[in-house]
Amino acid sequence: MASLNVYSALVVLFLTCGAAMATKENDQIIKDNNCETKMGLPCVLEAFTSIFETGTISSKCCGELVGLGKVCHSALVKRTLENPLFKDLSPARIIAKSIQTWNNCLALIDSPPPSA
Repeated sequence: MASLNVYSALVVLFLTCGAAMATKENDQIIKDNNCETKMGLPCVLEAFTSIFETGTISSKCCGELVGLGKVCHSALVKRTLENPLFKDLSPARIIAKSIQTWNNCLALIDSPPPSA
């Protein structure tokens, strides 16, 4: 089924976290909020690319990201940063891009549609 979401794919592909307290805390947040099932795979990839690489996120995927919720979004980004595969990235830069992506999506979703 296409509901396999981006964050689930990231978990399988990227997120083999250590036993650090922050990891356990983020894992618990993700589990308690069922975060890994709330976005479709194409939108997970768009969100990941817009935060961890250079890319944009569509309005459709912004809707899914906002639907995911800020708590899940933050926990998933933090858990990804804890992965050794991303050790060369600047956590401050990634957190800033994460906040920027979230705020841009929130503004897009909350903005009234253009009048015809």
